[in-house]
Amino acid sequence: MSLLSTINVSKTYANHKALDHVSIEVLPQSIFGLLGPNGAGKTTLIRIINMISAMDQGEVLLEGKPIKPSDTQYIGYLPEERGLYKKMKVGEQALYLAQLKGMSKNDAHKKLKEWFEKFEISSWWNKKVEELSKGMQQKVQFIVTVLHKPKLLIFDEPFSGFDPINVNLLKEEILKLRDEGATIIFSTHNMASVEELCDHIALINNSKTILSGEIFDIINSFKSNIFEVNYKAPKELLMKPTDFEIVSTSITNGTYSSRIKICDNKSSNELLQQIIAQVEVVSYQEVLPTINDIFIQEVNKSKK
Repeated sequence: MSLLSTINVSKTYANHKALDHVSIEVLPQSIFGLLGPNGAGKTTLIRIINMISAMDQGEVLLEGKPIKPSDTQYIGYLPEERGLYKKMKVGEQALYLAQLKGMSKNDAHKKLKEWFEKFEISSWWNKKVEELSKGMQQKVQFIVTVLHKPKLLIFDEPFSGFDPINVNLLKEEILKLRDEGATIIFSTHNMASVEELCDHIALINNSKTILSGEIFDIINSFKSNIFEVNYKAPKELLMKPTDFEIVSTSITNGTYSSRIKICDNKSSNELLQQIIAQVEVVSYQEVLPTINDIFIQEVNKSKK
């Protein structure tokens, strides 16, 4: 059973259709990528799941039951637009926000100290939020979001403003949270992070879901039967055009690199046999599309 489901969720603001019968399934203990261009409807869906906004039509189910206001205690939400009180001290504010999520002051204090040490920010406890950089503030808000160990975590652009070292730190913590039992919805424009972290994705554009499924299956469904071979030879490969199409060839420091498309009646083994008969092969691999490639292709297609 899915931990979270949205079924035909629709939402209209004035004359703008923000969501049009959007359905997603988020499996337990997984990382679900919620993708789409700016204005696609992702934030509206996230706000509905968090019960910040009301839907006009549809259902949101948490563990198979209609979600209700009290269920928000089981959700940790890190919005793209951060919301810390600038004049409050960091530790004081973190304790306050943790208690709003139902933690006792003692438990919150103990867990916060552990997280502050892990993130090497213990010295910030008595500083005002306004004294911290944007990245430092985001570290604090990330900690507050995950502190009460919610069943569902929603991260909207969690890496915005972070340097590569801190991005890697957050990625490790997100994977650890999943391994410890959390279910995560992850919204970002960084497609490389999607490939690295996500198990399933849904792509929303113009208020509709245009693509969804397991990330491995989606990538494989978009592959175009092209292989890349790097080889050493006195000249370029010669291939029978009815069997194999050489898409491109380049040469760097004496090593050729060719991309070859296999025709429908041939196999990758037959391609490799023809190559080996002609040249010394350095490497050979199938060219798979990236999530970024698929994102651009499907969004452009949906505009037509």
